[in-house]
Amino acid sequence: MRGIIKDFPGVRALNNVTFTANKGEVLALLGENGAGKSTLMKILSGVYPHGTYEGDILVDGKTCRFANTRDAEAAGIAIIHQELNLIPGLSIAENIFLGREPKKVSPLGIIDWNQMHKDTQRLLERLRLPFRPTDLVSTLSVGQQQMIEIAKALSINADILVLDEPTSALTESEVEKLFEIINELRTSGVTMIYISHKMDEIFTISDRITVLRDGSSVGSAMIEDVTRDQLVTLMVGRDISQLFPKVEQTPGDVVLKVEGYSAKSPKGDGYLLNDIEFQVRAGEVVGFAGLMGSGRTELVNSLFGALEAKADGKVEIEGQPVSIRTPQDAIRHGIAMVTEDRKESGLVLNMTVKENTSLASLKRLSSRLGVINEQAEEGLARQYMKELRTKTPGSSAVVNNLSGGNQQKVVISKWLATKPKVLILDEPTRGIDVGAKVEIYQLINKLTAEGVAVIMISSELPEVLGMSDRILVMREGTIAGELSRSEATQESIMQYATGGV
Repeated sequence: MRGIIKDFPGVRALNNVTFTANKGEVLALLGENGAGKSTLMKILSGVYPHGTYEGDILVDGKTCRFANTRDAEAAGIAIIHQELNLIPGLSIAENIFLGREPKKVSPLGIIDWNQMHKDTQRLLERLRLPFRPTDLVSTLSVGQQQMIEIAKALSINADILVLDEPTSALTESEVEKLFEIINELRTSGVTMIYISHKMDEIFTISDRITVLRDGSSVGSAMIEDVTRDQLVTLMVGRDISQLFPKVEQTPGDVVLKVEGYSAKSPKGDGYLLNDIEFQVRAGEVVGFAGLMGSGRTELVNSLFGALEAKADGKVEIEGQPVSIRTPQDAIRHGIAMVTEDRKESGLVLNMTVKENTSLASLKRLSSRLGVINEQAEEGLARQYMKELRTKTPGSSAVVNNLSGGNQQKVVISKWLATKPKVLILDEPTRGIDVGAKVEIYQLINKLTAEGVAVIMISSELPEVLGMSDRILVMREGTIAGELSRSEATQESIMQYATGGV
């Protein structure tokens, strides 16, 4: 890609970017949220057609002009988006060949189901996936669906495969399997562009890196020629001396106390949560660790009133028993929660930054007749845009047009605006760059200094270890163990998480 320039209203997203990927290599494309990675890949994959940008795309030395994604696919380019593009109600085969179904030799254009199922079976065997072509996508886990996306890309015989945050929802075993497949594809000559914020993955799987910053390409190198610190400095344009800038606080009084807390599964097949007890003090960060499915997210969703399953047990806020049946109850009692999936349950994507920021505080911003004070709403949005350094053209920008990291800042702004006593952060840095991560960690320090009690769930153990005062490890819906900051290690957490203790 040569001399790529792409403008959106009021902002230049890409500024004369030149980008090269070689046959049979894994090229890591890195940069902060908003650096232009996704925009560049949307141009490559035909989402933004020729004529909406300046510059050239060359594949095997030939200039390509894509009018749409089908043109890009015809040139052997496939992209696996961070947000999966599968239709749950269709089968695996129907999803893989959607819009490209093999047809019988007939003027009626009848689908050749036998051929489609045979082709799908070959792809599933190639990826060592134990499914049938007729299985519904809705029966698969997110990680398994990610593999189906890869099968879909392979079905068009892609020579260039773009993987955008492919492991964000995968288990460790699924990540290992994905890396095996990537290595096989590399050996067979497929070029892969790998977008990720996970440094360990970058150094494990990539051959070369290219870094974008503020819409410009700022450097490329072989992976063995750069250190982690050099890579971070290239990405953010400044030296980040400490990745986890934890500030020690002296915890105050107990803010949240949970005793004998259990919740039955909505399916009626046992308990999701069983006899959980813990407490969080003012100014304390309590980290929750555990494997996927251990019950961490179910616990915080239940405490926030957002779980279908009815819960029994005792919950106290500042020594007073509270009953929380709905999120409105939780907000009223001073609990706020940044959810695991910002797009599904954290934001209203077609609303503005201002509207999203004020969503949980409308009662305070409105008159007794329910009329919103727009001046106060605007002031609130501007306050948190400044405080969290949210990159946006303004408070009236539609949230869907922001980068992932800036969307996350809007979610956090919404909850900070409620002035919570307890802030629950479920995977607060998933899918955001290292610079934005450090900003969120610094925000956690600021909140604990103000006496907010923080619960943080993270699948990234270095993050839990780096930012928590205490760590509670969950396994099969119960708290399997508690570790102080000084005694916690990745090994001790995993022992509790896997039942080794």
